[in-house]
This record gives sequence, C-alpha cells and structure tokens, in this order.
Amino acid sequence: MRRSKHGVRPTCGLRDTLTHSGRTAPHLLWAPVMGFILVDVKSSIPAATVARLPVYLRCLGDLTPMQSTCSSEELAAIAGVNSSQVRKDLSYVGSKGVRGVGYGVDDLGLELRSALGLTKGYAVVIAGVGNLGRALSNYDGFAGWGFDVVALFDSDPAKVGTEVGGLTIDAMDDLERIVKEREVGIGIVATPAGSAQEVADRFTAAGLRSILNFTPTVLQVPDAVAVRRVDLSTELQILTFYLQNSSGSAAHDPKTASD
Repeated sequence: MRRSKHGVRPTCGLRDTLTHSGRTAPHLLWAPVMGFILVDVKSSIPAATVARLPVYLRCLGDLTPMQSTCSSEELAAIAGVNSSQVRKDLSYVGSKGVRGVGYGVDDLGLELRSALGLTKGYAVVIAGVGNLGRALSNYDGFAGWGFDVVALFDSDPAKVGTEVGGLTIDAMDDLERIVKEREVGIGIVATPAGSAQEVADRFTAAGLRSILNFTPTVLQVPDAVAVRRVDLSTELQILTFYLQNSSGSAAHDPKTASD
C-alpha cells in the first residue's frame, strides 16, 4: 500500500490503465518520448535501440484503432527511421514479424512494454516544487504509463505543508523515510541547478536507482544508478544550430543584434 495524490491504494499494473485491446491511448504518448521511461531493459539491447523502443510504442498508438497488423515500413514512416532499423531494433525484444504480414499490433505492444518494464506500476517522487515541479506534479499523463507521483519535496519552509496536485509538499528532511515507506522507484530532480547534485545524492542514499534530471547539471552517481537528463535549453541550442545552418535560412545572429 502507498499514498499518492489519488489516495491510499495498492500498486496497480500498467495494463489496468490502458485502453481496450491493450492499445495505448494516444493522449498518453508524451512520457516515453520525453525519456521518462527509466525502468529495466535487457542489458544486451544497445542504448540507441533502447531510446527508440518508446518511439515504436508511441507509433502503435498512432495507428487506426481497428488495425491489427503493421509493417516495418509503416513504423519506420511514423518513427522517422528506415525499415531495416525497425526490424533490427524489434528483433532485440523477440519480435520477428511475418513476411508479407508484418507485426501483430497487440503482441508487439506487449513485447515492447515488457522490454521497457511497463507491465507494472512505479512510484515516483519529485524534488523541487517550483514552476516546473508543479507542472510535472499536475501532469495526468504519467498515470497512463503506470507512473504514480506519490510525494513532493521542497526545501522552502513556506512551501512545506501546502498542497499541489492533490499531494502535500514534504520537507527534504523526510525524503529518505518517505522513499522507503512508499516503495519509490524513480526520483525526479526539478530543483535549481545548484541543488541538483545534493538531491541526487540523497536519492541514491535512499536506494533509488533511476533518476530523471530536469536541470543542466551533469549528476555524478554510482554506476548502478540510471540517469536521464531533460535540458530544454540544450535542446533549443541544438535547434538553433540547425536553424543557422539550414539552407536559405535568415537566422538571427546575436552578435549583430545591437548593431
């Protein structure tokens, strides 16, 4: 039993939250694309393939509801890769497909969710309840993938004891105790960058082995801990590179902005 913003309830599996026929509801597809899947994947699967598996799972949700099979070409067109890469990636999860028929949509969905560890629920905590932390705590899409936000933490005494998204904000001093009591599997760092390493240290000391980091800080963690970093400013900088170097673009050069 654990407490979440939905009240005290037993951990439920992902399949309880899916739509009929085991298909993923389209409005629940943001989480894996953003890298929120931090759960166990077979260690023999290459990291680049692991990063594409959630995309293929999303693609299945983009198919028409009555479609029972799909080809590697269809998945490739939606995912933005070539069909041979799709076939190679899916072979790692044991899905070979049938020549001339393709892949069974429901079977492939189950294989992908199994490989990604999405056949059970995961308790999640968020450290840092500023604007970003509040937005994350109020995001309903997590539940559709089996991720249950069970606690919020902040170091600001003025925030501790207040409610956000149906949860009461706890003090950082209570982090280790609550992580253990509520059987937390994943910790989200949404603090200012200067506090990120300290929070990561406390997460790992409490036994967490999966961390999602929303700060630009490169966290130093033990080898057994998986970290995914979502740095929006870095993503924007990558976009400006392509904008500046695209043919015929009229990119704005900040060095000449005041000339």
